[in-house]
Amino acid sequence: MTQVCTHLMFQGSASAALETYRSIFPDFQIDSIKIYDEESASPGKVQIARVSFAEHRLIVIDSPIPHQFDFNPSISLFVDFHDEEKLDSVFEKLSDGGEILMPLDDYGFSKRFAWIKDKYGVSWQLNLQT
Repeated sequence: MTQVCTHLMFQGSASAALETYRSIFPDFQIDSIKIYDEESASPGKVQIARVSFAEHRLIVIDSPIPHQFDFNPSISLFVDFHDEEKLDSVFEKLSDGGEILMPLDDYGFSKRFAWIKDKYGVSWQLNLQT
């Protein structure tokens, strides 16, 4: 069976991002995590973490090699909510220290939608499902 996972490559902040997301989303589950050992080029950083989240799987790493690129908003995690208060709460927490690309509003295609880039650079689209 083939399975598709979203791969998130951080530049040293994977552990902090994982803890932040776990504190925001009750179903954010770190299934396994491997940390670079002290003798490696990236001691203490996330070598690979496998995450289950809202019936989706993520692979999260800290790149051992510095890159000139980072996350791009054209690829984002799209999260549907059934509860407006939960959407508002997640919006507040994820946008803290980040950048609001589209503030919470009624955009016609959704009665309540927001698009943000969090403080780690990951793009999130938050939608109230009707």
